[in-house]
Amino acid sequence: MWITLALVTIVGLAVGFLVLWRRWRWEQADWERARERWLATEQQLRAEIERDRAGLAAIFDRMIEGLLILGPDRRVQWANLPLQRLFQITSDVRGRTLMETLQRHELETLAERARQDGQAPGLELELPGQPSRFLQVNASIIGRPGEPNPGVILVFHEVTRLKELEATRREFVANVSHELRTPLSLIKGFVETLIDGARHDPEVSLRFLQTIEKHSNRLTFLIEDLLTISQLESGAVVLNCQSGELKPLVDKVLEDLSARAAAREIRLNNAIPQGLIAHADFDRLQQVFFNLVDNAIKYGRTGGQVILGGEPIPGKGGPGVALWVKDDGPGIPKESLDRIFERFYRVDAARSREQGGTGLGLSIVKHIVQAHGGEVRADSEVGAGAIFRVTLPAATVRGRNRGVDA
Repeated sequence: MWITLALVTIVGLAVGFLVLWRRWRWEQADWERARERWLATEQQLRAEIERDRAGLAAIFDRMIEGLLILGPDRRVQWANLPLQRLFQITSDVRGRTLMETLQRHELETLAERARQDGQAPGLELELPGQPSRFLQVNASIIGRPGEPNPGVILVFHEVTRLKELEATRREFVANVSHELRTPLSLIKGFVETLIDGARHDPEVSLRFLQTIEKHSNRLTFLIEDLLTISQLESGAVVLNCQSGELKPLVDKVLEDLSARAAAREIRLNNAIPQGLIAHADFDRLQQVFFNLVDNAIKYGRTGGQVILGGEPIPGKGGPGVALWVKDDGPGIPKESLDRIFERFYRVDAARSREQGGTGLGLSIVKHIVQAHGGEVRADSEVGAGAIFRVTLPAATVRGRNRGVDA
């Protein structure tokens, strides 16, 4: 009896063990399947996070602004490529402090102020170099205000071009004010003198009125040049291009300036070859030659000569045209050659005003030539005269220039 009971017990235990073992195996299999699903989900989430991170990195690296992110530990978590270029960073800066990364104390102060106030007003930063560069830096916290040790994001906007434009505007206003003030003061002075009694002397009155007329004309020329250069710079001028020979155009310019040249005993020589053709706005091109020849007469040597020449030049789309105006005056100092096409720049300011120049002629020349897609430059040595070269590219030149004998 006890043997049967023992066998039944053993069988029952074996069956129970088998049931438990199978249940454990089923649970183990379920756990393995759940673990595999969790691992797959985790891997998928990691891949999505990496894709998002790569996408954000690509966006940040393609921004114009520099971007730097500081973590709660006050160490760099991210710096995009524009920032690295601005500060010439060539190594990985993650984990470094702001001072170690950019070496600017004012940026640390800006970041601390952002942590305290939530954001900080813009800071202007100058980067030394040739030329200097200017940045506008803004900082704000990452997260909600009041959180302990928040992260900080700093955005760096380059404002160098804006600074240059502001400086140009200030310089332009100052120059225009100066150029207007001088003739206006002289006109006002002579008018007051006439009112005070000088008008009763016919000889003095005539001399004063001639001076007033001279400076009135100077004001008129200045205003006309200002309007012209404003139109050229704004792109409001539409070129009326047509094909034509250059030699007759230059002949007309020299005829208009012959009286001025004769007054200084200067010979004008049109050496531009017959048949040299350009496709350009001839009214504007006439203005270019007029300004260049007028300058050559004003600043050339008394009793000297001014030579105008030209030749076709090879180009991918066909021949272009090279033109030049050469004088035998005192020349232009080397340090002034790169600046003479700036508005109101004068090599000899006193002599230029005495000759009635506005300081805008060469700037107008530059803008007209550039509107044609060409280039203008000056070559000179002190004491050896100056030569102004104008190049019109093949895109604006048409005609029979290949056959022209230069």
